[in-house]
Amino acid sequence: MTRRWPASFPTQAALTTPTSAFVLKSRFLQGLTKPEIEVVLAASTLRRLPPNSIVTNQGDPANHLFLLTKGCARHFSITEEGEKVLLLWFAAGDVFGGLALLQESSSYLLSTEIVKDSCVMVWRRSEIRDLVARYPRLQDNALSIASEYLAWFHASHMALISHNARQRLARVLTSLAHGIGHKVPGGIELDIKNEELANAANVTPFTASRFLSEWRRNGAVSKSRGSIVLRAPQRLVHHV
Repeated sequence: MTRRWPASFPTQAALTTPTSAFVLKSRFLQGLTKPEIEVVLAASTLRRLPPNSIVTNQGDPANHLFLLTKGCARHFSITEEGEKVLLLWFAAGDVFGGLALLQESSSYLLSTEIVKDSCVMVWRRSEIRDLVARYPRLQDNALSIASEYLAWFHASHMALISHNARQRLARVLTSLAHGIGHKVPGGIELDIKNEELANAANVTPFTASRFLSEWRRNGAVSKSRGSIVLRAPQRLVHHV
């Protein structure tokens, strides 16, 4: 069952858990002094969210900025036919909802959902815009992050029109493993289902299963229910 993000937030709340290293190393906060970071974080509200929570809805007013402090989230969009298309994934330290930084009121271009138990820091639009005016480095960081997102979408589109199914699936698998995966003995583990991986690579679930089975046989990956361990990335494109 999908849980929708509540429509209203407290204006401000004290943080109740220690600030994680992911937050302190977040690119959104780069270049700020420790006292400045403390001021920025103190203006946020810390929220814990369960899997399948919808944090932003496509078309809703962009009234909040989010910084993921723990867990995993992803952008998605719904086609006119009602099909869910998975897009960009987020790990701890990443921000989303950046349209809240704009001077003119805007709407979220994409929806965002929580993949596993997560925590987010939330700023109201008025609060984060005041902070950006006070600390211009925040805006510079946000623009840099936005440019990387644009580069990611550009690379994804080019892969769609120029790469075959195997190459697309291999690219998505390695990209996600290094983005939201975690190290385990012998490789990087990624919590993802076959259907989700197929959706992100724009291939059928049957095609994804076939390539994953082949990669398991050649030692590129190992697999268990709901997770994949990437062990030898160089073998993913073997025999292309």
